[in-house]
Order: sequence, then structure tokens, then C-alpha cells
Amino acid sequence: MKSTGAVLGYLSSSAPPSWFMNSIAFWGWVMLGLMGIGGFFMFRKFLKVLPKADGKSKLDWQNYWVERSRPLWTDEAKAFLDELVQPVPGPFRDIAKHSIAAEIGKIAIEDHAKAVTKDHCIKGYIVATPKRDYKFLMNFLQKKEIDYKPYQHLINK
Repeated sequence: MKSTGAVLGYLSSSAPPSWFMNSIAFWGWVMLGLMGIGGFFMFRKFLKVLPKADGKSKLDWQNYWVERSRPLWTDEAKAFLDELVQPVPGPFRDIAKHSIAAEIGKIAIEDHAKAVTKDHCIKGYIVATPKRDYKFLMNFLQKKEIDYKPYQHLINK
């Protein structure tokens, strides 16, 4: 039988295999990357909550325009907005829909409209989304046989 000292000496001198250490290092980097990505999106959300010079944040204004324009939304306008935000990835679709709906509502109210129309939806989508999304919009409008030339001045801004 081996003595206790010999067994402890054997256990303490053996190093973990290199594949195990490499996998620990790999998953450590993956976790750091995921935490960085999550932190980036949390920081963007934090910036939206900060109040502007008028005392309201960007999210406050979005909520204001959505609530104020709620009676103007028809089922047809809601369905059209749902089609517009379809290419947005699922986890972000509700947030994108809310911010676009706020811009559409603002445009409809400023036009003193009785209801939100496709025209308001297209203008609001152009104003609320980055330029990289305009290509999808133009393809979508062509499929629906809607002329986008009246909105060219907004697209070219």
C-alpha cells in the first residue's frame, strides 16, 4: 500500500490536459464577447432613457406619440406596419415596431389626419429607420405595386 504522501504528491504534480485548458480559455473568451454584446445593447437602452433638454427621454416621446395616435390606427394600417417590420429579427421586432409606430403616429397627428394611412406608414418607416433598411422598403413597395417616387426626397436625405 502506498503512503498518503506519495498519493498526494502524485495528485498535485499532474497538470490538466492541454485540451481542457484550451476549452476553458475558449469559453472564457466566448463569455466575455457575449457579455460585451449584451452590455452594448444595455448601454444603448440606457441612453434612450436619459432625459433630453425638454425633460423627456426618447422613450417618453415614443410612448407619448403611440398613445396619442392610438385612436387613429385602423386594422389595415396595423397590418401594413406588421408587414413592414417582418424582416426585423424576432427578438427586436416589438421594439422596432414601437419606435416606427411612434414616428408614424407623430406624422399622422402633425398632418391632422383622421386615420393612419399607408402614406403615413411609409413616411414614418423612412424617418424611423436607418438608410440600410431602405433597400428592403423599396423592394417591398415594388412587390405591393406602390410607387415610391413621392418619398424619394425622404430616402435621399
